[in-house]
Formats: sequence, C-alpha cells, structure tokens
Amino acid sequence: QVHVRESGGGLVQAGGSLRLSCVASGRTYHMGWFRQASGKEREFLAGISASGGQTSYADSVKGRFTISRDNAKNSVSLQMDSAQPDAAEVYSCADSQVTWKRYQQLYAYWGQGVQGTDPS
Repeated sequence: QVHVRESGGGLVQAGGSLRLSCVASGRTYHMGWFRQASGKEREFLAGISASGGQTSYADSVKGRFTISRDNAKNSVSLQMDSAQPDAAEVYSCADSQVTWKRYQQLYAYWGQGVQGTDPS
C-alpha cells in the first residue's frame, strides 16, 4: 500500500508561480500530477519515471511547469511558472507501477489533492 500526500497549494496571481510537493510512503514508482477544475474532467499535467530520468508533460503546460523528484525523500515536486488561473482547481499526485504518462487509469494510488491557483 502506498499513501500519497500533497502540499503547497495556495493562492497565486495570474502569471505567478506556485510549487506543489507530493510525498509518498512505502516504495514508489512512477509519479504523476493531475489537475481537475470544478465541473471538468481531471487532466494530466506531468509525470516522472521512478529514476527521475524521464518526464512527460501535457502540451498545455510545456515550458511552464517542471516536475522533479527526490528519491531519498520519496518526494515529487511540480513547479508551476506563468500560472494561468482558470477556475477553482484541485491538484493531485498519483503513483503508478507502469507509466509516467497521461493514462490515468494506470495510476493506482492517489492523494487527496490540494487547492491550486487563484480562482478569481
């Protein structure tokens, strides 16, 4: 069993930056970050392989978001620059044994999520 917990959510102005962190207990494999706005489907943002050597990004965040990990701390971070608030959003971190890409159904363990960018 893997327990995943996110932190770092908060208010940020349009064009600003926000850094989210995710800590996982137990063994961890590939990790991904996802976002869900109110009334919308959850979408993939970025993923990173277990070694940290490979990453994947959604086209909408390429060049603005950076995912990284520290395996000594079992943590994964998402640096969001040039944030573009659209609506109230919840950011979630998830663990997968098989992928670091956008296939949500392949992520087995999910955190509770944190509120992200400024909805106003």
